[in-house]
Amino acid sequence: MIPLKDENPTKTFPFVTIAIIIANVLVFIYELNLGEGLQDKISQFAVIPYNITHLTEPAALLTLVTSLFFHGGFAHIFGNMLYFWVFGNNIEDRLGHLRFIFFYILGGILATFGHILIAPDSKIPLIGASGAISAVLGAYVILYPRAKVLVLIPFFFLWRIVRIQAWWFLIFWIILQLFYGTASLASAQGAEMTGVAWFAHVGGFLAGILLLFFFLKRKKKKDKKEDL
Repeated sequence: MIPLKDENPTKTFPFVTIAIIIANVLVFIYELNLGEGLQDKISQFAVIPYNITHLTEPAALLTLVTSLFFHGGFAHIFGNMLYFWVFGNNIEDRLGHLRFIFFYILGGILATFGHILIAPDSKIPLIGASGAISAVLGAYVILYPRAKVLVLIPFFFLWRIVRIQAWWFLIFWIILQLFYGTASLASAQGAEMTGVAWFAHVGGFLAGILLLFFFLKRKKKKDKKEDL
């Protein structure tokens, strides 16, 4: 299933959501122009679990953030940015622009540790915004479970657009991540064999739910006075 848009209007303009999308696109254009030097840059800015767990050098910690802006191909960045565009603006609207920046980055970092816990000695570079975006999805399912989402369902030559509630779509999505992630562990080299960090998605989704309660703006309660 591919989300196209949600029917969930916002009160504020999503400056941060758009800025993050632009940043990702610009970095991807930069990648496309690196030519043979691309692999060196990926090695420099991607998360390498072994370097984090063994902390080979302090600069490795910076990759927990820089890796969120690199992608492995057109399908990778398009899928991530599509999900982020559909669901990110509402979370930014609810948290506020500044809080949303920290929520996104911290969600992405915690999501990365979800992968590192599964493959702590891996030396395969990890890139992509999907962990941070998974945190956004986790927050969305808590805040707007009944919001309607237009979803494209491809089935061989039949493509159909349906309107479903967000909780149904997002719970189905996280179940798929758990299924593929668990299946990947059965292989000889675990999650590394699939080329997808499934447990970064799972970790990000759970992180988004937990972080939401720290970042959510508290509504001020008006004191009610009763005449006696």
